[in-house]
Amino acid sequence: MESFKNVKLGDLLIKSNVLTEKQLESALEEQKQTGMRLGEILLKNGRLSEFQLVEALSKQLHLPMVSTSRYRPMPEALRLIPQNVAERLRVIPLTITDDGNLMIATADPLDLVAADELRMISGKEISFGLCPVSQILRDLNRIYSIQETLDDAEIEVVDTTGEGGELDLGLSIKSGAAADDAPVIKIVNNILEQGVREGASDIHIEPMEKSTQVRFRVDGQLFNALDFSRGLHPAVTSRIKIMSNIDISEKRKPQDGRILIRVLDRKVDLRVSTLPTIYGEKTVIRVLDQSNAMVGLEKLGFDQEDRDRLDRLLKVPYGIILVTGPTGSGKSTTLYSFLERINNPDVNIVTVEDPVEYSINGISQVQVSEKAGRTFSSVLRAILRQDPDKIMVGEIRDGETANLAIRAALTGHLVLSTLHTNDATSAPIRLEDMGVPPFLVASSLTAVIAQRLVRRLCEHCKEKYIVPDVLCSELGIPQGSEIYRPQGCDACRGTGYSGRTSLFEIMELDDSIKDMIIEKETASTIRARVVDNGMRTLRRAGISKMLDGVTSMEEIMNVTI
Repeated sequence: MESFKNVKLGDLLIKSNVLTEKQLESALEEQKQTGMRLGEILLKNGRLSEFQLVEALSKQLHLPMVSTSRYRPMPEALRLIPQNVAERLRVIPLTITDDGNLMIATADPLDLVAADELRMISGKEISFGLCPVSQILRDLNRIYSIQETLDDAEIEVVDTTGEGGELDLGLSIKSGAAADDAPVIKIVNNILEQGVREGASDIHIEPMEKSTQVRFRVDGQLFNALDFSRGLHPAVTSRIKIMSNIDISEKRKPQDGRILIRVLDRKVDLRVSTLPTIYGEKTVIRVLDQSNAMVGLEKLGFDQEDRDRLDRLLKVPYGIILVTGPTGSGKSTTLYSFLERINNPDVNIVTVEDPVEYSINGISQVQVSEKAGRTFSSVLRAILRQDPDKIMVGEIRDGETANLAIRAALTGHLVLSTLHTNDATSAPIRLEDMGVPPFLVASSLTAVIAQRLVRRLCEHCKEKYIVPDVLCSELGIPQGSEIYRPQGCDACRGTGYSGRTSLFEIMELDDSIKDMIIEKETASTIRARVVDNGMRTLRRAGISKMLDGVTSMEEIMNVTI
């Protein structure tokens, strides 16, 4: 166990320059009168934040900072310290280290009495990881309750009856479920609720050789949230299948389903996909939470110049505007933002999507269903007979859909859609590869917008620094430029980032670009021309946001070339 017998919190805070001698004297005087801990007094009086307190202790005592939101406590560690003791001492057991010590998350490593009690109860030496007390109190009950549920969970699912409609996660056991299923139901509910609470876009439940791991994708990054015994995996998978009306007897082919849940007082749409692997069925759940949607040109990250350009493009009565980028780059959200911009009572807007992720009042939205014969191409044909003014096609996936979209644009409709290409200038070439003649591409295509998502730096802990001269030359920015880098705090749960924003490059097709498409010029040749014409590339857009302090250089380098 670390020995801090001669260490005083006040001295540490003064050394860290977060507290003055006068402030310390005032706090110590209050401590004599109230008996409160020094740290609690300083926090109560607003002398410092929880993060400043933990950071100072970390630097001065050389202890690691941990986030209980992103740390998976070992079951063996949790079993060593009863929950009531953890609640009283405000700690969370995290892991048993390689040298046999029990690592504890705490906000107060200087509490020697608590450390001695933990050592006696666990029978192990104690090492510390530092974490704000508010985070410990927030996550402690959840961590222990999940582990208790896992310990109690049964292996087999008795209930094989699905329930339609909306599921309320506030109810731990649904009517009609067998009592033996309660632990499994709690596990699934906990996973879904935690995923929504963390703001995850996707939940991965993956069987491995010896266990099943649950991972959440938050701000584009996957992190481990939970592990449980592989023996529980079939029961958990079956429960999710029941909730999403998927055939639980079919385990040899991929299946898709949908769950509508009520959690944290809001409705959340979950799209479930199962995939057979060598260790069992992997389940991925896409979380469609409209309360977290970044719909709106201002929210997406368009600057005023780009918004003015898009407003002009969206007023064009006919043609195709494409949004391109890899999976998960926010293309659909951008399309929804365009729809909100052009949605007026005097305009008939119809969409075909797979799936419908965001409902917009006043717009007719159609969801693709392969089983019902509603493909993109068949629905698009039907839409053209519905007297539309504007059409949104969720994705151009094949030549038939591409040709129908071109036909719609050439017959007086504005068509919005997405395409999988790496940059804006590759879109015309991709349409040609799908079988659309170059002259039709040139005649119908109005603009192509390529986009990427980057994580926003946390406003609470980002750190300013001067860019080295070598990097300034490489990035094409002024010498001595100041930018920010991530640090990590309680507000961002130790990641240094909070939320995401978009980078865009907008290629408008003038006559010279249309001629190049007809002449079948390469994407690189077209790109050189549009850059000469003033198009801002994704890299330049990223550098602009980096200089504005919105994101970091590492994020820009990771997503742009």
